[in-house]
Amino acid sequence: MVEKMLKFVSLGRDMPGKRSADERSRDFHEIYAAFAGAKAAEQASRCSQCGVPFCQVHCPLANNIPDWLKLTAEGRLEEAHEVSQATNNFPEICGRICPQDRLCEGSCVIEQSGHGTVTIGAVEKYINDTAWENGWVKPLAPARERSQSIGIIGAGPAGLACAEQLRKKGYHVTVYDRHDRAGGLMVYGIPNFKLEKDVVARRVKRLADGGILFKLGFEVGRDASLDKIRGQHDAVFIATGVYRAREIDVPGAGLGAVVPALDFLIAANRVGLGDTVPEFDNGRLNADGKDVAVIGGGDTAMDCVRTALRQGAKSVTCLYRRDKDNMPGSLREVVNAEEEGVKFEWLTLPKAFLGLETVEGVRIARQRLGMPDASGRKTPEEIKGADFVLKADLVIKALGFDPEYLPMKFAAPKLTVSKSGTLRIRPSTMMTSMPGVFAGGDIVRGASLVVWAVKDGRDAAAAMHKYLEARVLQAAE
Repeated sequence: MVEKMLKFVSLGRDMPGKRSADERSRDFHEIYAAFAGAKAAEQASRCSQCGVPFCQVHCPLANNIPDWLKLTAEGRLEEAHEVSQATNNFPEICGRICPQDRLCEGSCVIEQSGHGTVTIGAVEKYINDTAWENGWVKPLAPARERSQSIGIIGAGPAGLACAEQLRKKGYHVTVYDRHDRAGGLMVYGIPNFKLEKDVVARRVKRLADGGILFKLGFEVGRDASLDKIRGQHDAVFIATGVYRAREIDVPGAGLGAVVPALDFLIAANRVGLGDTVPEFDNGRLNADGKDVAVIGGGDTAMDCVRTALRQGAKSVTCLYRRDKDNMPGSLREVVNAEEEGVKFEWLTLPKAFLGLETVEGVRIARQRLGMPDASGRKTPEEIKGADFVLKADLVIKALGFDPEYLPMKFAAPKLTVSKSGTLRIRPSTMMTSMPGVFAGGDIVRGASLVVWAVKDGRDAAAAMHKYLEARVLQAAE
């Protein structure tokens, strides 16, 4: 069915159906149903086809959103998929996990005019899931094979996007990753109720079938130095991400059952994948029957509170030092968590973890928001005499992530890093201080979104291609 555009005045915003909170909190399946074809076309037809599309401007990948919305409304789904995939290596993944309320949908012109945003993420997911179902996602087929070889360290979104772009140009690509599955945090960090793992696995399989070699369970620095990897390839891309958990410096931080968020999420995802996880089985990384406190206000904290609920926690409380309006995470995820039964204690800061050997509670200070800091956000200030104690026998720290110190880890002292430990690159070339070694994703920009990692991977691939082409010309002179 062909829909006319500009229907935002007569048609309201409509999301795909969401399973009830009671039902979905008992399992790890995705919570949103898929759009039916007619509904996707109807919602796509609400697009105002702006001359300057703010949705596209505020997408890190500059996705051609108005174009594929129009094609969807016209029933031209295969073309919509081709336009969508032209700028994004993982469109159906971004459709599921991007914080659209902070990016494309949050910038939608009709949202700003009071008509409610176009449901861009849900339509993106529908287009590309339909493409997989109909066999429109084609195998990688380089037009020519090149002699040069590329090494990519890290099989997360930045590394995989870079690998795909370079393989399309005919380079021989090898991806190294410390984990036993490719996908990085898309597999081990993001829970199934946001991103089921077969969605990632089919993308990885497409890359492997297209000639990309994966060396999994391979840790640079342990199994080979960076210099050895460089010696095997004409160029190297570092996309390791950031995995080192930030700590909280309060009394009792070393007690048992005070655990990093990523340890908790990786264990949960491994169990979901069918792996044996001793620290889940012995209860250390299992919330079943426990009073759980999660410290933090970002998307990782939301992943933790909702995972804990599904594991059968007795209670789950999120502690965040600012208020709801100042949370860095997606408001959509906060709403989902509230619906499922998570309690939020806003304007709170842990002062101590209580217990003898294992945590039994958290002493918490009440706070208020004071004057804005240099970033413009109001600074939390403690309210004296307003402390209280929260019972907790599992505390999960979701305070963010810092990079590992790669010059030492990779035995590569010539790699230069910033004060925070991220790799320094020249923005125009994405090359590190070591010739032929490029970097991108979280290891350069700090902990960020999957969509930004994909952009960095694509940009790095273009820069590496330019570098290698220049070397070929120099050799020919």
